[in-house]
Amino acid sequence: MTMKSAVFYGRHDLRIEAHELPVIGPEEVLIQVKACGVCGTDVHIFEGDKGAAEVTPPTILGHEFSGVIVEAGDRVSSCKKGDRVCVDPNCYCGACEPCRNGAVHFCEHMTGYGTTINGGFAEYCAVNERQIYLLGKNTTFEQGAMAEPAACCLHGLDLCGITLGQQVAVIGGGMIGLLMVQLAKLAGAAKVALLEPVEEKRRVGREMGADVCIDPLTEDVNVKLKEAEMNWIHTVIECAGKPSAINQAIDIAGNQAVVMMFGLTKPDETVEIKPFTVFKKELVLKSSYINPCTQKRALDLIDSGRLDVSSMICEVCGLETLGEILADPRMRSRGKFIISPEL
Repeated sequence: MTMKSAVFYGRHDLRIEAHELPVIGPEEVLIQVKACGVCGTDVHIFEGDKGAAEVTPPTILGHEFSGVIVEAGDRVSSCKKGDRVCVDPNCYCGACEPCRNGAVHFCEHMTGYGTTINGGFAEYCAVNERQIYLLGKNTTFEQGAMAEPAACCLHGLDLCGITLGQQVAVIGGGMIGLLMVQLAKLAGAAKVALLEPVEEKRRVGREMGADVCIDPLTEDVNVKLKEAEMNWIHTVIECAGKPSAINQAIDIAGNQAVVMMFGLTKPDETVEIKPFTVFKKELVLKSSYINPCTQKRALDLIDSGRLDVSSMICEVCGLETLGEILADPRMRSRGKFIISPEL
């Protein structure tokens, strides 16, 4: 039997084609994919850049996905046929030094669905039972697909150490930035500013709790922050993945602030930093890598309704549209795209 899939063969070479249906092992389940998010990492891979993991073509991309279990291996015990589930795509070996010392996301033998092995831009995907999470009764398939990016954001926010009453600025109002706005408010931030040039994304940011939204291309950011009485920004979360945005984050950060470089830049891009500025403000520069052990928390937040992962979704499309989405930044600027292999 075959299935429809989106196979990556190399830079700018994505083909929708018939692919052999996965055969599951005794500890695996076969998922009928219902929703798979288009991520910035997918764009980097499509452009020939390195994402969070090495990709060896031909590979079926897609790491933010959910669906229904249609078959379960003989040794599977935590889930069953018919269960609605989502997937943590990063599978750790459990035996290497990082894994045995509690830093599983630096696993030396990590496999990643949609990166190192076939993922969710297909009608079906075989997944190890360890990576399966049940969807809550209030969670749709589209929301379940967003659990992985939400989990990544949770790890980054944990590293920021936001405490009650602090001021936070988020740079970039895409899917990740809008999640960070909400999580910063949930963490107890008194005021959150969103810097985003697209008016529609600023509008959604306001709805999601941003206290002030600024267009950094046409407005004086420092003046607008001062007018909003945000005179001591304790945390700046950069979600645009651009060197200029990292410099801006350092510029607006207050004394003793944490600057979280969350956005994924191109691998060879560099940032010119003035060490004296970092020294004078006593800044802490941090970064965040994938989603170690945060998937369940993300799902619980989504199912409770406290984390909105739906308002930034602009369209649900079929597999045939994926190549156009990956190739066209103007399309992606509209918001988050979800691929449904059933369409």
